[in-house]
Amino acid sequence: MEKTVRASSKTAGVVGGLMLLAVVAAADYITGYQLTFFIFYLLPILFVLRGAGQGLAFAMAVLSAVVWLLVNMAAGEHYTDLLTPLWNMAIRLSVFLLIIILVSSRDELQILVQQRTEKLQDEIRQRNRLEKELLEAGEREQRRIGHDLHDSLGQHLTATALAGKVLAKKLTDKSVVEAEAAGRLVVMVEDAIELTRKLARSLHPIELQANGLADALQNLATNISKAFNVACRFENSGDVILNSSEADTHLYRIAQEAVSNAIRHGRARNIVISLAGSGKKIMLAVTDDGAGLSADARAKKGMGLRIMDYRAGMIGATFDIQNLPAGGTRAVCVLDSSQPDLENIADEK
Repeated sequence: MEKTVRASSKTAGVVGGLMLLAVVAAADYITGYQLTFFIFYLLPILFVLRGAGQGLAFAMAVLSAVVWLLVNMAAGEHYTDLLTPLWNMAIRLSVFLLIIILVSSRDELQILVQQRTEKLQDEIRQRNRLEKELLEAGEREQRRIGHDLHDSLGQHLTATALAGKVLAKKLTDKSVVEAEAAGRLVVMVEDAIELTRKLARSLHPIELQANGLADALQNLATNISKAFNVACRFENSGDVILNSSEADTHLYRIAQEAVSNAIRHGRARNIVISLAGSGKKIMLAVTDDGAGLSADARAKKGMGLRIMDYRAGMIGATFDIQNLPAGGTRAVCVLDSSQPDLENIADEK
């Protein structure tokens, strides 16, 4: 079937080229040999090149050169010898052949460029897909560890603390001196329970919170304030509704990375995490009073900035970070919760 279509296409190209040649020859004859008309003989040649290929285009070039000579002689041009018309025809034929070669080379180059472009695009798609799978695999592993810490180790430590309290009470009732040591042991176990809960929330911050992203960001601000002795607060305004746990997780990780950068690199003392919703738009912003981004850091775009930008791209959001005029930086991620990419996140997994 494909061969039949190809043969029909070549036939149409040749027939169309011959018809064009007849039209050009007639016009050349009417205008007379005094008017140079040979450039128009390229029309049938190029038509055949497009429709039937280079080989038949060469044949049409030879035919066009011969027709040009015959038409001009029929129109009244006379030669005193045989060499002159043959030489003129050879020159025209050389021009036709050169143009065929140049056009064919350009077409081949365009095909090679297109093939290379498609290959590069395919490689980029594969790399992006691999990066996404690796990131999602990391998130799944963190969620699994977070659940294990919260459900298994946390419950085990809770049971241990209860047993310790019972033991401490018994020792206290018997006025045994080891009762105080048992009480300290219970306190240590309770501290371990709290530490386990914090680790579980940091590994899997969204699903372990009652109100999802907002509670997770509030908890992040509280933990950052305690851990690094900085003033970190969370501000929530508007209606923020996300039906995708993946989007929740990526927004949380962006905020987490922005806060970490503000403390480690910007040496910020005051940080504000804000989450605002307006219609279908959701904006997450992290503002600090640190040293700001250096020109070198912005040019090199370190791992943290690339990760935040990549996470935003995975959920179809935009990400930007700028230095503030009064000092510090402001990282902003804007998400349209109605976009198809966000709605299809779950389907792509």
